[in-house]
Amino acid sequence: MFCIKLFIGACISCYNKNTCKKRVTRRMKKYLLILAGLCLILTGCAAPDKGLEARKIRLEMKQQPPADFIPKHIKIVSIGDSLTKGVGSELNGYIDFLQNDMEQLKGVKKAEFHNFGVKGNRTDQLLKRLQSPYIRQHIEEADMVIITIGGNDIMQVIKDNLLGLKLAKFASAEEGYRERLKQILATIREYNDTAAIILVGIYNPFIKWFSDIHEMDLIVSNWNKASAETAAEFDGIVFVPVDDIFKNKEESLLYTDYFHPNSRGYELIAKRIFEYLKKEHHISH
Repeated sequence: MFCIKLFIGACISCYNKNTCKKRVTRRMKKYLLILAGLCLILTGCAAPDKGLEARKIRLEMKQQPPADFIPKHIKIVSIGDSLTKGVGSELNGYIDFLQNDMEQLKGVKKAEFHNFGVKGNRTDQLLKRLQSPYIRQHIEEADMVIITIGGNDIMQVIKDNLLGLKLAKFASAEEGYRERLKQILATIREYNDTAAIILVGIYNPFIKWFSDIHEMDLIVSNWNKASAETAAEFDGIVFVPVDDIFKNKEESLLYTDYFHPNSRGYELIAKRIFEYLKKEHHISH
């Protein structure tokens, strides 16, 4: 509007002063050029190109990477007994196999395992080790904690009652095991309230040494049931049964001591853990 008023005012001024027509024409051309330039500038400021804005938005959207574009570094703490330690395996127990599977997952660049397995550990000993500031720090920083425990608790009952093994002895010991396991899980959850926790079940190699104890399968089954029920009391804790794996009579899955898994046994444990991870956390290759 300012440009238009300026132009009209200039024209009137020229005529009022009886300026010659030639001079008026030149001045009108000059103002017309100024008016056109100003209008172009004002039009550009007032009405931005909507097409340009749309292209910018599309470009910004395209620049946002997908969730799995940057591979994630996962920290896993393995803690427990000789199954975590990997006794009987030429490799690092189940860990090497599970690490390989996890690093094949879309979006996972590195699965970093920290192994705190100790041969012969029982639940009471693991509880004490959890008080270590070093172990606590690793658990606090972990994305996942995997536990193997319980087999040595059963072996302790056998050692203490070698001359008179009865189901009642195992039933009584089971109650103490259940309570200590609950304390272990509660402690780990206290240290880290978001990490996934995997509790690996007990298998029965004892029949190799105690073939006359026909109740051993029942004992292991009862203790696994206690483990599963205790894990179910917490959020984010998954119990993974492995006892059925070692009932396979077509394949040798035990080390030469007939107690610990061999490399193939550990490989199958790792595959079972991985299956449950995929099922419970909806992960895929």
